[in-house]
Amino acid sequence: MKLPRRVPWSSISELEQICSWIYTDENDLEAKVLAINRLSAWRATTYLPHALESALSILVTIVQDNLLQVPSSHLSLRQSYSTAIIRLVNGLVDPLQLGAYARSIASIASQLGLPPWLVELRHAATHEDLPSIDLLREAARESMVWLLHNYFLPTINPSSISETQAPLRPLTPILKQYKSLLKITTRDASLKTQYKPAVLAVMKDVDRWMAEAKVAANVADSGLEWEYSDSEINLEAGEMDGKERWALERLCDGLLEKGALVPLSKKKREISTDSFHPPEFSVQLWTPLLQHLQHLHGDFFTILCSRIVFMLLSRGSSVNNEGENQVDLSYDMCLARWAVWSIEALEADNLRSDIDLRKEVTLSLMQSLGHVATGIRHDRRGATFLLESLCAGSPQLEVALSMLQKISGSTTRPSSWSPEDIAIMNQRLNTLLSFDVDTSSRSQSPSQNPLSVSSDMMDSEPLPGWRLLQETNGWKPCPIGVHCKTIR
Repeated sequence: MKLPRRVPWSSISELEQICSWIYTDENDLEAKVLAINRLSAWRATTYLPHALESALSILVTIVQDNLLQVPSSHLSLRQSYSTAIIRLVNGLVDPLQLGAYARSIASIASQLGLPPWLVELRHAATHEDLPSIDLLREAARESMVWLLHNYFLPTINPSSISETQAPLRPLTPILKQYKSLLKITTRDASLKTQYKPAVLAVMKDVDRWMAEAKVAANVADSGLEWEYSDSEINLEAGEMDGKERWALERLCDGLLEKGALVPLSKKKREISTDSFHPPEFSVQLWTPLLQHLQHLHGDFFTILCSRIVFMLLSRGSSVNNEGENQVDLSYDMCLARWAVWSIEALEADNLRSDIDLRKEVTLSLMQSLGHVATGIRHDRRGATFLLESLCAGSPQLEVALSMLQKISGSTTRPSSWSPEDIAIMNQRLNTLLSFDVDTSSRSQSPSQNPLSVSSDMMDSEPLPGWRLLQETNGWKPCPIGVHCKTIR
């Protein structure tokens, strides 16, 4: 759940009024002055979002440009326009430098949908001669249009704006490139020095992909997040965790596809039953990248295990019997082994003492598998084997696992009836039929109650089960909850 954030307007209608002042008539300077006054009043009482701060700077410059028609003032106007556009671009791009390595401003701006020529104009205004006044005026108009479609309209009426996903590069080609390089250096150790720069470059490319994924998470999460500056209050940390988790989940999904952590060939997934670890060659290939990601992102192994558990448990969600035959058991077993490897690697790292990943995964598996008391199913065998491996060596967990298995085994329904079961059922049927009484010989009560029982029948040997009582046996009607005499 997203935490509430403070906004300068008391109702969304105030922001809508400012939007109408700015964009209804481009030549209406009085309306723009009203918008400037309202934004200035908001800024005097609270911090403005970066979008409104940039809109205020550009509006002030536009009004000055229209009121002061003096050629000698073009230099000051060029400086004002340049400053406003530089602050707009920098304020959008800098908060999204989320990776371990810096990304180009152009790549981040392209993900935000910012026109590339505005980025080039920002570079020229910062490091080169100031652009011409005509070019800066056009840049100001383009910037205001971008703010209209990317801030004002989505904020005023989010439901009317279709959610657009930021472009995200595919991860598979990067992982394939890494895998091919590591195969060469793993098979021939003498080539490690030669291919080390290429391997490091691929790892940096993975880190850049993570940074791009965080930007995509920012856009996918109901549009652009126009946060306040860090000088006001640090709300970014909590929300950034959610964006990083989203990016790590997408990264783990790419790693868990067939051909990455799990070999594409089923023969390469074959491993000895002595240890519950992935294939040795796969461990040699992917350990450098996995440890690198864990070093940069402390929750990587935790997210990886959670995605593996989710994939293993989701096998049992299908009710189609035909789908159960299509489960790739070797793939699920390899995923389970990678989960065990991640847990042991995190325990050996000793850097995350605040979380017991083995305990958390075990509890999650027990809770999910405990609800399905139908024995070991083919589609959930990978999750069952993962649970058994995590419980091995811990007396308390082994006791809990044995209890869970007993409960599952006791509630298992047989697939077919045995002859002994049929004989027992026939014996019970004959016993019930032996107590059949001719209803025509029953004496009717004065009230002709078909449920009444005669005294002769009550004096005879009682039938097993419930009996109907009469007043002659000491029964009498009474309200519910009042003690009355009963015959046992």
